[in-house]
Amino acid sequence: MELWGLVLGALLVVIVGYLYVSRLSRQRKPQEPPLDKGPVPWLGHAIAFRKNMVEFLKHMQAKHGDVFTVQLGGQYFTFVMDPCSFGPIIKDTKRKLDFVEYAKELVLKVFGYAPLQGDYQMIHSASTKHLMGAGLEELNEAMLDSLSLLMLGLKGRSPDASCWCEDGLFHFCYNILFKAGYLTLFGYTEDKEQDLLQAEEIFVEFRKFDILFPRFVYSLLGPREWLEVGRLQRLFHEVLSVKHNQKKNGISNWISDMLQFLKEEEVAPAMQDKFNFMMLWASQGNTGPATFWVIFFLLKYPEAMQAVKEEASKVLGKTKLEVNQAFSCDLSVLKCTPVLDSVMEESLRLGASPTLLRVVKSDQSLKMANGQQYLLRNGDKVAIFPYLSVQMDPDIHPEPTVFKYDRFLNPDGTRKVDFYKEGKKIHYYNMPWGAGVSICPGRFFALSEMKLFILLLVSYFDLELVDPDTPVPPINPQRWGFGTTQPSHDVRFRYRLQPTE
Repeated sequence: MELWGLVLGALLVVIVGYLYVSRLSRQRKPQEPPLDKGPVPWLGHAIAFRKNMVEFLKHMQAKHGDVFTVQLGGQYFTFVMDPCSFGPIIKDTKRKLDFVEYAKELVLKVFGYAPLQGDYQMIHSASTKHLMGAGLEELNEAMLDSLSLLMLGLKGRSPDASCWCEDGLFHFCYNILFKAGYLTLFGYTEDKEQDLLQAEEIFVEFRKFDILFPRFVYSLLGPREWLEVGRLQRLFHEVLSVKHNQKKNGISNWISDMLQFLKEEEVAPAMQDKFNFMMLWASQGNTGPATFWVIFFLLKYPEAMQAVKEEASKVLGKTKLEVNQAFSCDLSVLKCTPVLDSVMEESLRLGASPTLLRVVKSDQSLKMANGQQYLLRNGDKVAIFPYLSVQMDPDIHPEPTVFKYDRFLNPDGTRKVDFYKEGKKIHYYNMPWGAGVSICPGRFFALSEMKLFILLLVSYFDLELVDPDTPVPPINPQRWGFGTTQPSHDVRFRYRLQPTE
């Protein structure tokens, strides 16, 4: 026992010494950004960053300016906060800043999927083919059928459908959009009633994974939570397995084409199952939460709701449903809703907070808009957090914390795209989908499914907050940097199908 005690003691001294030396070994070189290694060896600022990313970055920006390097869990991240200087990072034609390497590490850890060399190009190619143009129209038709099934039932409108129902708005939006998206992308069996029951079970399990997701990415789970994540991963690998999907009809061409590519590359079926889990998350992890913010702001601001309803009535016409009738809609109207487009863009400005990350592949210089040049070190990560640097910038968006449904509308009703900072027009004025090589390839489908759901809600249903004076719920600080934010608590609301008379 004494010998083991001496060995463990010596090992502890070595580890502590290594951490201490590694902290001191990194020194700021000439022309590098300000370096802030934090109070704890190796961890650096990781605890403060993970506790509240927004408040941490505000503090760092006030302390160091628009460019700074911080240590987070043994890694060094250089944050660029000036939106006028994003161009060299986002465009990066010389490929010295790599996105794919970081993405590979993340999807392997979270979904168990080991990407192929050509996966990135394959996903973007399939998304361009099937999530835009004619392919998108086909998906929209399937989405309309799925929403009708979920919102009206197997036989369409029921005789007692005009009764008021109460639910949490976040749960309601997330639940319906997730299930509709899942069924649209991964198809149905011959028993649609059973499909609906299974979709509900999958949503319940998906939310368990979703809640653990931020701390899972940061490796902050407890022992039982690690076991739960493993269980959930195995469950989704099974439910979304290629074997299971062979029993279904109507699997989307988007999913089918990507799986065909993996099959031709001789990817094992078990790895294809993990790919399906990744695509379910990528396609459905943000649309429900994003729609929550849109509907909440519409309910909170009557003038916005009235403007959207008037536009919906204009493009959809009569929207009364008879008994046993399903939704029908000319889906071309999704291209003719500038007011709703502005409402959604404003809601995403307030509610989306992605982090754009690139790995520095070799020492290089970053030239800022003001002419200042900084050296970026090989192996570090460069980060952009547009929520703070763009979406909450009062110079670009006056009164940035206030919801203005027409912020992205010109006086003539067309989309507004001209925004300025310090008198100069800027290209990146709202970045809910990311930008450059990491821009969300499924954004057009995500927007379409959200718009369709919202149009159906405001046109066919009566909606109201249980408490009209309820304030905007605070954002769950754990969700900063992970796409669409989520509220710290749900908001109760009532809904019913509009009476037929």
